[in-house]
Amino acid sequence: MLEVTSNPLFGLVLSIFMYLLGVKINQRYPHPLTTPLLFATVGIIIFLKLTGISYEEYYKGGSMLNTLIAPSTVALGLPLYKTLHLMKHHFRSIMLGIGIGAVVNVIATAIFARFFGLEKIVALSIFPKSVTTAMAVGISEKMSGIATITLVSVVATGILTSVIGANVLKWFKIEDPVAQGIALGGTGHAIGTGKAMELGKVQGAMSGLSIGITGVVYVVVAPLIANIFLS
Repeated sequence: MLEVTSNPLFGLVLSIFMYLLGVKINQRYPHPLTTPLLFATVGIIIFLKLTGISYEEYYKGGSMLNTLIAPSTVALGLPLYKTLHLMKHHFRSIMLGIGIGAVVNVIATAIFARFFGLEKIVALSIFPKSVTTAMAVGISEKMSGIATITLVSVVATGILTSVIGANVLKWFKIEDPVAQGIALGGTGHAIGTGKAMELGKVQGAMSGLSIGITGVVYVVVAPLIANIFLS
């Protein structure tokens, strides 16, 4: 057993298997709680606990998937190119929507931190929760946050967006594909974009665009709002 778990392919195969199993279950029993990513995350945790396999052994292979984050984000440029006409037509609305969304998100995070009395270093660490991983860590380090807490908050936000994002859009009767994509990408970053692409090509393209612009806005806005609310 040790020979199997110490092989880097173990974590990689386990991750892919759990996700594909989640896809099959979600197709048969569609529900926010059976979202493939959520199912795979919970399934892997339970499997590791039951078998006594350490996270370090699993992560030898599981970390391989992390290397795909950057190229997969860049690959979103293809559907964005195909919907370039929409971006030109809705340029002002898109930029204004992403900018306001990012500012409101940061302010809401600051209020949340103050309300629950979080320590300043913890609060600073969760500020970039709606930015894709690579940018979130950079923003967190710039603000003297803890990278580990930032990563956890980023993943948790992405999964939550993937699970309830589509339903929230339905509740508020947001049917425009451009608005749907911006909302999912601006809140749930790469994971939210995965959900957006399930809704349609336009949603996926707009969500990919939202990831980049949201990150840029966060770099400027997050430190300013943190100083105002957490001083």
